[in-house]
Amino acid sequence: MRIDIITVLPEMLEGFLHESILARAEKKGLATICLHNLRDYTLDKWRRVDDYPFGGQAGMVMQIEPIDRAITALKAERDYDEVIFVSPDGEQFNQHVANDLSMKKNIIILAGHYKGVDQRVRDHLITREISVGDYVLTGGELPAAIISDAIVRLVPGVISDDQSALSDCYQDDMLAAPIYTRPREYKGWKVPDILLSGNEAKIRQWEFDQAMERTKRLRPDLLKNKD
Repeated sequence: MRIDIITVLPEMLEGFLHESILARAEKKGLATICLHNLRDYTLDKWRRVDDYPFGGQAGMVMQIEPIDRAITALKAERDYDEVIFVSPDGEQFNQHVANDLSMKKNIIILAGHYKGVDQRVRDHLITREISVGDYVLTGGELPAAIISDAIVRLVPGVISDDQSALSDCYQDDMLAAPIYTRPREYKGWKVPDILLSGNEAKIRQWEFDQAMERTKRLRPDLLKNKD
């Protein structure tokens, strides 16, 4: 898998994208994440990528020209399955979307900034718009990092135990069951006996019941997807 992130703040992402699971994926040759400074694609001598909006609205808008040049340059090198724009009014990012994107080979993520991007970018250059939540951030760098982390960890071989990723929260439209480790007892707080029983069938049933109870109590909206 290859992810190309177009941003005006590549330095904001460099540390995050080259640590932990993402760094491991790159070392294994299972994923490559490349950062591209949008300012490198402008012909303006001041390297500006934004301008005032037509119509007199407040704020600044990212221009279509440098974005088009960046995307065109990348597409000249390889085919891309998706060109994603991260925006607060996009499709809600969830585990199902992450699962789908993890199956792609090449992805471009455009991190917006300022007031947003020229609408023509969204109309003609983008294949998918994704939001990480119903709130507004200063820029799209954090959402781009979140999306990259969520999908790369699902690529087979990135996590040593593939079953670990498949048992995460939201994989079955439910929250995960509680988990415990040593010691068996701490300050009088004990691990449930069922988890120490060795009866795998009963343990799996307990985990399902616990997951269902937690989901009903904390995120009942998720159960609508199971209808």
